[in-house]
Amino acid sequence: MSEKKKGVIIGVDPHKMSVTIEVVDTRERLLGSGRFDTNNAGYAAMRRYVKQWPDRVWAVEGANGAGRPLAQRLVAAGERVVDVPAKLAARVRLFDTGHNRKTDALDAHSIAVVAVRTEGFRVVTEDGELEALRMLTDRRDELTHQRVQTVNRLQRLLSELLPGQRKRDLSAAQAKAMLATVRLRDIAGKTRRRMAAEEIADLVAVDAKLKKIKAELKAAVTARGSGLMDIYGVGPAGAARVLADVGDVARFADRNRFASWTGTAPLDASSGEQNRHRLSRAGNRRMNHVLHVAAIVQIRHDTEGRAYYRRKLDAGKTPMEALRCLKRRLSDVVYRQLVADAQRMRQSDEAGPGGHCGAALQSSAADSHPLIDTSDQPLPGPAKPTLRRPLASRKTLATSAP
Repeated sequence: MSEKKKGVIIGVDPHKMSVTIEVVDTRERLLGSGRFDTNNAGYAAMRRYVKQWPDRVWAVEGANGAGRPLAQRLVAAGERVVDVPAKLAARVRLFDTGHNRKTDALDAHSIAVVAVRTEGFRVVTEDGELEALRMLTDRRDELTHQRVQTVNRLQRLLSELLPGQRKRDLSAAQAKAMLATVRLRDIAGKTRRRMAAEEIADLVAVDAKLKKIKAELKAAVTARGSGLMDIYGVGPAGAARVLADVGDVARFADRNRFASWTGTAPLDASSGEQNRHRLSRAGNRRMNHVLHVAAIVQIRHDTEGRAYYRRKLDAGKTPMEALRCLKRRLSDVVYRQLVADAQRMRQSDEAGPGGHCGAALQSSAADSHPLIDTSDQPLPGPAKPTLRRPLASRKTLATSAP
């Protein structure tokens, strides 16, 4: 990020319908500002406005969130873009103005100041396949929520049609069998039965979509060269979510930073002679959910994860505390697997066509169980390149899906 000090910084506060920018130099002196629409005309006007500063770096707040469409658009146009965390911009706004008032102009100013004062921000790169993987993962989550709502409505209707016969974890086939036994003559009963049949049809359609998207996610994760699905309890959807949200593992200095981001690092709540830690509700909650599901799966099966969980119980931990310890260890496993994958891809890229890779990395992180001792030290640093597939084997998600 040393190159950004040579030119100007464009702080960007993105929204769905508009974007506010502020241009500052390396001494934080205001050079220009403006508010533009996010449509094609507004985007073109913004690009024309900033042409007067040829040596520029765009600092976009939340380039993995609300600012993702604009950040990817700028990167595709050949612009240099860095991702500024919203938390840092909020701190600068508080201490810079003294009143923490929030306006688009102040937000853009805070973002620009953070970019000037701070080194090491994640550089946004163009990765169409990762963006497609992120969209597929989000679509899968939406379909999952839709399925839960459909099943809940169906359960309510069936409980009224067949009192006392409510079935847990209802499938479409089971619902059809239950509805086939219903014979009603009154108008309310017939309407209720027709609505239940419509809900079953919706459930069948959602299940078919989920099955198809699961196959696409599995093919995409495998084609990307990731070994995350080798971790017990991490399936295609979980692995895809990790890849989509992490992006470049190099932005995490060590496994402890990664655990803080996933919300699995406990917070120190000690006071006086009492030494204790409490649950952290910060971090990426979707990643935390992936680790929670993996921990529950390992506890329910004969795995090293369950053995670790039981050792924590024997040591006096409560079930919830033992579960949190297991999630923390799984966070380390996921991080090390991401680093190992990135290093393996770097070796493959350095070998070149017709070359050969070096020896495979051997680490407990590549195992399917959380074999990590409490004395393990943080890694010296992740690999620089993103987790990418070799160029010779690149395929689109559409062609790699069955």
